[in-house]
Amino acid sequence: MNTAEQASVSNSTSYSDSAASNVIKVASNSRSTAVAGAIAGVIREHGHAEVQAIGAGAVYQAIKAIAIARSYLSGETDITLIPVFTDVIINGQERTAIRFMVKSQSKDA
Repeated sequence: MNTAEQASVSNSTSYSDSAASNVIKVASNSRSTAVAGAIAGVIREHGHAEVQAIGAGAVYQAIKAIAIARSYLSGETDITLIPVFTDVIINGQERTAIRFMVKSQSKDA
């Protein structure tokens, strides 16, 4: 990692553009049930999903969607959630987003 990359990581996690293409992005006007369906589908297919939100309204919708996705998956698996801060560039400006790492977990655990 070069010096510029190290500077951009400070107290957050930085993701490459290729990783960002697989992220479910949530806005404050996103329908939580639609996002929940996407989360459940990705977890069924890959065993994990990444959900990203910027702003209080978007974070609220993301959390609601994750709770709904958990109910969609209730007969199959349980999920765990790890929130992390990440810096993203939007229209040339750096913003801080919250990325939720949602992982499938055995119901026995």
